[in-house]
Amino acid sequence: MAGPHPPNPAVGAGGPLPYPEGAPDDPQPPQYEYRVTEPAFPGARPEPPPPVSYPKRRPKRLLIGLLVALAVVAAMTAAIVYGVRTNGANTGATLNEGSAKTAIQGYLNALQQHDIDTIVRNALCGLSDGVKDKRSDQALAKLNSDAFRKQYSQTQVTSIDKIVFWSQYQAQVLFSMQVTPATGGPSHGPIQGIAQLLFQRGQILVCSYVVRTTSGTY
Repeated sequence: MAGPHPPNPAVGAGGPLPYPEGAPDDPQPPQYEYRVTEPAFPGARPEPPPPVSYPKRRPKRLLIGLLVALAVVAAMTAAIVYGVRTNGANTGATLNEGSAKTAIQGYLNALQQHDIDTIVRNALCGLSDGVKDKRSDQALAKLNSDAFRKQYSQTQVTSIDKIVFWSQYQAQVLFSMQVTPATGGPSHGPIQGIAQLLFQRGQILVCSYVVRTTSGTY
């Protein structure tokens, strides 16, 4: 027969022993409070955001602006065409080696013959009709003619070596010529020169003339 059980130290004579002092109470789960936001007025719905306003299209103004731009382009094109025709690019005459050679030879003849009016008309390069006082131009033409006649008694353009076109009616020409010295003796050459030409209203003007082998511009 078994003896009596040993006494349980956790159980006192008067019942279970209390927890030691400072022991935590039974843990409780955290409490959360839920709130539902109600509208200011029961049954009211929130107002939708205001509609986004877009700028109104103005097709009429766009069309008018496009028509104005086209009109300006058309006017500029007409002005360019008129200017080209006024300068003689479409009058039937052409700026080529043959016409350039003829124009340069005519200018050299004017220098040799002391033709002041022809020299001035060429030197003004298309402005002769608009210049009212030409006395200074005539004085310069006389000096150029005198200097030319002191150098050469005769000149003959033999070839056009190269033409550089700046536009349909402007060109720079490198040419060769045979010259006879004013002091006498046989002719010699070829001597090269440079001329700047302007094609205007059916005629070619020699705006400037330079001899490459001697100093001076005539």
